Amino acid sequence: MDKPRPDCAVFGIWGLPEASTLTYLGLYALQHRGQEAAGIVSSDGRKLFRHAGRGLVSDVFRDRRTFESLPGMSAIGHNRYSTTGSSTEVNVQPLLVIDRTGPIAIAHNGNLVNFRGLRSFLEEEGSIFRTSSDSELILQLFARSYGSNLAGRLIEAVKMIEGAYSLTILTRNQLVAIRDPFGFRPLCLGRKADGFVVASESCAFDLLGASYIRDVEPGEMLIIDEKGLHSSRFADSNRRAYCIFEFVYFSRPDSRVFGDNVDKTRRRLGHLLAEGHPVDGADFVISVPDSSNTAALGYAHRGGLDFEIGLIRNHYVGRTFIEPEQPMRDFGVKLKFNAVAGVLRDKRVVLVDDSIVRGTTLKKLVGLIRRAGAKEVHVRISSPPIQNPCYYGMDFPTKDELAASRKTIEQIEDFIQADSLEYLTPGELLSAVPHDNGQEYCTACFTGDYPIPVDDDERT
Repeated sequence: MDKPRPDCAVFGIWGLPEASTLTYLGLYALQHRGQEAAGIVSSDGRKLFRHAGRGLVSDVFRDRRTFESLPGMSAIGHNRYSTTGSSTEVNVQPLLVIDRTGPIAIAHNGNLVNFRGLRSFLEEEGSIFRTSSDSELILQLFARSYGSNLAGRLIEAVKMIEGAYSLTILTRNQLVAIRDPFGFRPLCLGRKADGFVVASESCAFDLLGASYIRDVEPGEMLIIDEKGLHSSRFADSNRRAYCIFEFVYFSRPDSRVFGDNVDKTRRRLGHLLAEGHPVDGADFVISVPDSSNTAALGYAHRGGLDFEIGLIRNHYVGRTFIEPEQPMRDFGVKLKFNAVAGVLRDKRVVLVDDSIVRGTTLKKLVGLIRRAGAKEVHVRISSPPIQNPCYYGMDFPTKDELAASRKTIEQIEDFIQADSLEYLTPGELLSAVPHDNGQEYCTACFTGDYPIPVDDDERT
């Protein structure tokens, strides 16, 4: 797909019967954040049990008997997209190891920017790594700590890492949730009956019938055990850097992240896009389904236009579809999308999309719409041009592969063969997201302003 790939999803649950089954449902709700692999680790208070594998949640957990092998009233889960570390079986999370104090499992959403330097240091000190994942660094640092308790050892470990991390950690009798001091990735806390739930997005709570309590704060560590919920601060930050792309593309519209409803924010993006970048004489608005639907609805509402279904997406085409060699390669896009000729014929169309990475897919979609008979196709993007890679948990192409890093907007317009192309500006984007509680955002992929410096060896 010609889109940035999401980071990952983490989930945790404490104090509820059939915790592994509930975690499975939570991972289902978070499937959009990672489709390469999934896993669950559970605890019955004496042992930790793990089941994980490559593929969708439904691929990994096919058999009801799997949950009989994951007993207990606490569990953590993970959906994976590989940002650091190859997409191999050994890197599938949650990672489970045996420490001198007992078993411990970890699930990580994010990306560490001092990964290579720390790994080289630990290898020189004699550490042996089982995976190529940056998440294993946290376990290695934890194992080296001689703190007096779990909290102290974890704090000592995370103070050595830099970058984006929202973590769920499970021991035999404790569930831990940790969010990095910048708050790059979302992580929220919920309640279900007498138990607690943590998840990357609140949509997982809705499926389980859990209630949203609040976000885990940047620099906060929550420990949940038989005595209840314990909160502590392990770091302060002079700057928050919430990933603004969570609002643009990653999070589900029915989720609440960074203190606001995603659907509400995306509609504001569409409103601003219509106000600042109208199309005179347009007949109606269509979206690139499904991630652009809400912004397109906002554009149509504010622009006084109808919203129509002009593209149909085939939801049964997985990421693993192998495209044939040319000249048949266009079948990849045609399998995923088809144009509705009866809607588009002889019309001036506004096509709303959330972002452009390489531009290759959008070019093919514009072609589909034209072949369906559209008179004009005007493209509007509900984010600024992506000019820089992300090092905090999004999987972008290299800078040279990003269309906006080497082409002007006019050149991209020519490349995708649109009648016009306009984006939101960074200022317009920032004006649409919530700032009620002093939220600050990472816009590095648009502006090049990296909140945490990234060494050259981490950029490769």
